[in-house]
Amino acid sequence: MSGARAGSRAGAAGVARSSVPSPEPSPESSSTPGTAGGAVVPAPRGRERFVARAATATAVLTGLGAAAGLLRDQIVASLFGADGATDAFLVSWTLPEVAATLLIDEAMALVLVPAFSLALARGGRRGVRDLLRATFPRLLLVLACAAAVCAAAAPLLVGALAPGLPDPGLAVDCTRLTAVTLLTFGAAGYASAVLRAHRCFLPPAAVYLACNAGIVGTALALHGPWGVRAAAAGVAVGGLLMVLVQLPSVLRRTRRPAGPAPAPRGPAGPGGRALLVVAGPVALFALARQAQVLVERFLASGLPPGAISCLNYAQKVAQMPMVLALMICTVTLPLVARALADGDLERARRRVERDLVAAGVVVLLGAAYVVAYAPQIIHLLFQRGAFDAGATAATAAVMRVYALGLLGHALVGALVRPFFASGRPVWFPAAAMLPGLLVTAAGGLAAVGPFGAPGIAAANAAGITLTAFLLLRGLAARAVPVDTGRLLGRFARLAGAAALAAAAGWASAPSGASPLPALALGCVVVPAVFAAGLRLSGVPVVPPVASLLTRVRIPERRSHHVRGKARETARGKVGGKPRETEAG
Repeated sequence: MSGARAGSRAGAAGVARSSVPSPEPSPESSSTPGTAGGAVVPAPRGRERFVARAATATAVLTGLGAAAGLLRDQIVASLFGADGATDAFLVSWTLPEVAATLLIDEAMALVLVPAFSLALARGGRRGVRDLLRATFPRLLLVLACAAAVCAAAAPLLVGALAPGLPDPGLAVDCTRLTAVTLLTFGAAGYASAVLRAHRCFLPPAAVYLACNAGIVGTALALHGPWGVRAAAAGVAVGGLLMVLVQLPSVLRRTRRPAGPAPAPRGPAGPGGRALLVVAGPVALFALARQAQVLVERFLASGLPPGAISCLNYAQKVAQMPMVLALMICTVTLPLVARALADGDLERARRRVERDLVAAGVVVLLGAAYVVAYAPQIIHLLFQRGAFDAGATAATAAVMRVYALGLLGHALVGALVRPFFASGRPVWFPAAAMLPGLLVTAAGGLAAVGPFGAPGIAAANAAGITLTAFLLLRGLAARAVPVDTGRLLGRFARLAGAAALAAAAGWASAPSGASPLPALALGCVVVPAVFAAGLRLSGVPVVPPVASLLTRVRIPERRSHHVRGKARETARGKVGGKPRETEAG
């Protein structure tokens, strides 16, 4: 899956889990202090550290999953190159991409994590089991029917998604193999929501490692007799592994304990209809964002064989700086959600502005490096086996254009999360995606003829940048009162520094040399020129970035009187000695 979704996956779950009440002790849970419904509840003064550690661990595993995805792309490129066969596979890859976006990364996490957290808080394990019984069988039935329909309608899907493919029959075979992911990815996303509600983060964060392992293993084992169909079969195997890697943890946290069931303290959680109301806007936003990829592949299907593959490889590699940028927001956005839940808009504003600027620094530095050294990067990663020098040149040209939209992609991923943190239906993000999608479609249609695949990439960059601007304006008006003018000014100065760094790196890159020394030189030249550009532009970004590396807790400004009362509340006197109150 793409790096963008890898970053949003952990962040969305972090926002969701912080916007609901912490679970309370339940008779159905163990009697160990500090637990509730099977979930560990940290003491109030340690919650920020707990969230930071959990989110950081999630971000690390997310990064490993993204790296595994890059390894997967390397192996697929080495085995099959960038031609009509890989184009056919990538058309079939559309189904797992859409399934991952809707059922794992965004919609499922933003809807089910709050629902299960609320059920756990009000009814303990019994509440979780009640919600599971009410929703999971129906979801599996719907997803199984959807998978069967997509497999049966594979010829129609391929014709609609990529009408210009030279070998549509191969794409149909691959699509029928990947259609099963609608069922397995849905089950994996559901399991992830259950575990995150129980504050269990590592198995959900490892699902993409498992999926990519299945793809790589199957492709290596069967590429001889099956060709590119082996990669599609690997997607089906990977989806099953995503479920299996979480199943033991889910069973441990949902099994029925011995003894009589306690009476629930209130409604266990929202019903299916309420979940659908909240899920609608999230799903529409996710589909609108994913539609950008569908538009690109539709337009590229009429280009010479290999164009879709070049677009795919360029996008996956170029998005790596965005993954790093969104990891910053992954660590801090749960605290933003808590500030919003507390009604402290000023605290949320400060944190959001700091995070956006820090993410902008990271993604623009990475974009400058990608623009300067795109041929060397693609050569080092992919140029072997069936992936020749011509494919390297074509992919590098597209990647340089894609990099122009990296800031927009990162900002969309960061800005959308505060909108959905409240747990209420919010339609503005989906509405903001539509103008950007229209720009991508119209611009791509106009540019694909004269410019080919780079023209499609340019339209993508323009469309996502427009959406980022609309979301920034909408966030200030509807959710968090950020200073839009000041942020836009800082982004403009950051972009200027990145342009200087990219130009310096491009000029210093030796032509025709081995890629590794050139890339090593770029690791010195690009950051040095970027830092000099920041100093000249006067952007105050060093303190926010440094603070993210040292701490994530937002200090609360309180008077001496309030701090004293808080200490008295947290301490009691028993026999003249202080004692700690109960955690949670």
